[in-house]
Amino acid sequence: MNRILKTILCSAPLFLTLTSCDKGFEEMNVDPNKYAEVVPEYLFTRALLDGVSTNFTGAAYLTIGQSMQHFATYKEVPAAGDKYFNFSYSTGNWNAFAGTGAGQGSVISIRQVIDAVSENPANVNKLSAARIWKAYIFHRLTDLYGDIPYFDAGKALSGKNYAPKYDTQQAIYADLLKELDESIKAFDATKPTFGNADLMYGGDVNKWKKFGYSLMLRLGMRLTEVDPATAKTWVEKAIAGGVILDDADRAVIAYVDGSQTASRNFIASGLLSTDYITPGGDNVEGGKLAKTLIDYLKTTKDPRLNVISIVWTTTDNKTFTADTTTALQNGMPNAAFNSLPASFNTFSEPNPATLLRYSAPLIVLGNAETNLLLAEASVRGWAGGTTAATAYGNAVKAGMRQWALFGSGGVISDAKINAYLAANPYRTGGTVAQQMEQIQTQKWVSLFLEDEYEIFANWRRTGYPVLTPTNYPGNLTGGKIPTRFVIPDSEETYNRTNFLEARTRQGGTNTLSSTVWWDK
Repeated sequence: MNRILKTILCSAPLFLTLTSCDKGFEEMNVDPNKYAEVVPEYLFTRALLDGVSTNFTGAAYLTIGQSMQHFATYKEVPAAGDKYFNFSYSTGNWNAFAGTGAGQGSVISIRQVIDAVSENPANVNKLSAARIWKAYIFHRLTDLYGDIPYFDAGKALSGKNYAPKYDTQQAIYADLLKELDESIKAFDATKPTFGNADLMYGGDVNKWKKFGYSLMLRLGMRLTEVDPATAKTWVEKAIAGGVILDDADRAVIAYVDGSQTASRNFIASGLLSTDYITPGGDNVEGGKLAKTLIDYLKTTKDPRLNVISIVWTTTDNKTFTADTTTALQNGMPNAAFNSLPASFNTFSEPNPATLLRYSAPLIVLGNAETNLLLAEASVRGWAGGTTAATAYGNAVKAGMRQWALFGSGGVISDAKINAYLAANPYRTGGTVAQQMEQIQTQKWVSLFLEDEYEIFANWRRTGYPVLTPTNYPGNLTGGKIPTRFVIPDSEETYNRTNFLEARTRQGGTNTLSSTVWWDK
């Protein structure tokens, strides 16, 4: 005991010295280059950018773009959508939950924004915009995966919840629509906004309302096959509220070509870095534009063909020209090759003067889609005085005008637009099925590359356009076009109980052939 007391007494001066030295230690360890608190404006900008760009190459390009027959590849490894191989590309979007890797974590970012701006009633506009964007992020995730963590998602930091329960897609959709409705109604033009941190609208409250109602229209229409009565209620509410109809109200994110790669258009960056690096010869992923797309554009004499598609031509095999001549455009068949075909250089690629510009914009949600949704609503008797023919014509015009945002190579004259409509008039006298096919196939063209996710969802809901599946030897779906993304195996390890419960609830499978709740 004496020795212990002596040790304590002898150690006391040292302890006091250490305590004295520790004064100000916390301040010294603060990184001056990092924020110690949440900055809602910064995180909102990040959530916008991450929300649209997560895993673009693996998901939107290689998996959906190929399965929807916009693109094709001769190779097997990247053929998630061409030959129905490779689960891993479809698992990448799950990183939006985990927040791992560069450009990930939109769920966590928007959750932090909502938590930060909820405390002050004066931030009602910031809160409303954040809630609407949360609905955008989660509708994309649940449409890809079905039942997912929703109510508990993104709470690892705030609530130490590392094993969130999976919610049914039906419950998620009900809450998404509620969130949109409440957020739109809560906007107050007299209160502050995110201002320049809002990359789509610069804080314009009226435009955010139209964006919210347009997203409501999209989500309401998603329920047509599983709950028509609820679909009708929300579609009519959205139309009455006022959706995006004019070019000036489109939700667009601008990008900049420069040394900061994060400021470049992620679609152009993704395609240039993974496939279309140099003209002539092979492509990294073996990709080209698909025969289904090119043939359709040529058959309908669609002027967008010359905006989005080129064939590389050369006279000396050194200098190549991006040729947009209609007669030269030639799509590569899906799942037709397993080695570099001799005809590879005759197939069409994305136009570097429009699609592959680093400064190209992204149309997050535009009036081409909303008018096509109005046309469908009219066919169903849900659109009031709007006729399907008028809405369809407005959609085609908007879908062609929007390419002018991509530079001079994207400008389509009014004469060409009118000629297209004259050659491809709306089928007013057609059956409901014929009208639906025309509307949904036009969406497949109008949203090309800008929103492959929505094209994929709309095809699963409506069955249009009619696509012929491939049946490459050894494919993972038995020759069926993929219908759902695969949740990573890591969920069975780290969130096993909740994951297995959700998998059982959704038919006991977690494959590319699984389906989501509204897909009937």
